[in-house]
Amino acid sequence: MGSRPDQPTLAAVVRERLGVSWKEARKLCRTGRATVGGERETDPATRVDPAEVEVDPTAPKMRAGVLAPEALLHVDAHVAVVAKEPGVLTVPYDRQDKDTLADQLRAQLRRQAKKRKGRRYDPEVGVVHRLDKGTSGLLVFTRTVAAKRHLQQQFRERSIHRRYVALTYGHASTGKHDSWLIANRGDGLRGSWGVFRAPTGKRPKDARRAITHVLEARGMTAAGQPRSSLVTCRLETGRQHQIRIHLAEAGHPLVGEHVYIRDYEGPRVDAPRPMLHAIELGFEHPATGAPMRFMLPPPEDFLATLRQLGGEPPTAWRAAKRRDA
Repeated sequence: MGSRPDQPTLAAVVRERLGVSWKEARKLCRTGRATVGGERETDPATRVDPAEVEVDPTAPKMRAGVLAPEALLHVDAHVAVVAKEPGVLTVPYDRQDKDTLADQLRAQLRRQAKKRKGRRYDPEVGVVHRLDKGTSGLLVFTRTVAAKRHLQQQFRERSIHRRYVALTYGHASTGKHDSWLIANRGDGLRGSWGVFRAPTGKRPKDARRAITHVLEARGMTAAGQPRSSLVTCRLETGRQHQIRIHLAEAGHPLVGEHVYIRDYEGPRVDAPRPMLHAIELGFEHPATGAPMRFMLPPPEDFLATLRQLGGEPPTAWRAAKRRDA
């Protein structure tokens, strides 16, 4: 079931049930001692229905996740391209966060090296971009300092190819969204300067330019469901929550959105996460200069929501081989 902004966080429910500190409540969540609807949930910030929460402080700790070999789409001495599942952090958000995608990749590379060389090895894993915890799709990590510098330069030059697909409320339109994102648009949320509140004075120092191109917008209408769209976006810049903010400010928040949706008053759909997927990734190989291009169809939760809203996966998705097919 999808969460609502007015519901309490999992940590708040655990704290109230057990009478423990916030620190202990978050620890219990992260170690898998709480379930929601019978399924373990490790994110303390997840908003939940308290009636669906069960807490057992004596339950065994959840084991660290393992990166499936098939999720490692490409690996060489310089880069690794990984298929990220929703619900996994790319890197730690705070000191207590464990079992991130970077951790899982490092562990997988260590296991591979041990099998191949028979010795311990602490692999370099460099982070050059991120996906939100709820977002699925393609990520590239670097394995050397030189490779990291090379890819960082490609990001600065905006030569990295990044394409996303999303499910939105309403019939969205194609076009370019170009704004300056700020940490507080006026109500505590990140957003575009001058959109929520009329701009006064100079642009804030923390403002960062954000450019999103909506390349395709396929409207969908199904009986008993709100109007929606399957949209394809290309990122020119890569600011935090950029696509989610731009689409919400255009009146088309993501299906499953729980933050940037305050201004939307239409009917909603229960979705397990914001329906956003990084479907294409392309870059120049940092050592050889060869063009690298990857395409990964969305996971099953995205496809199920798409069908619920009256849509069907495009032919290109069905033709592509998915690792969990």
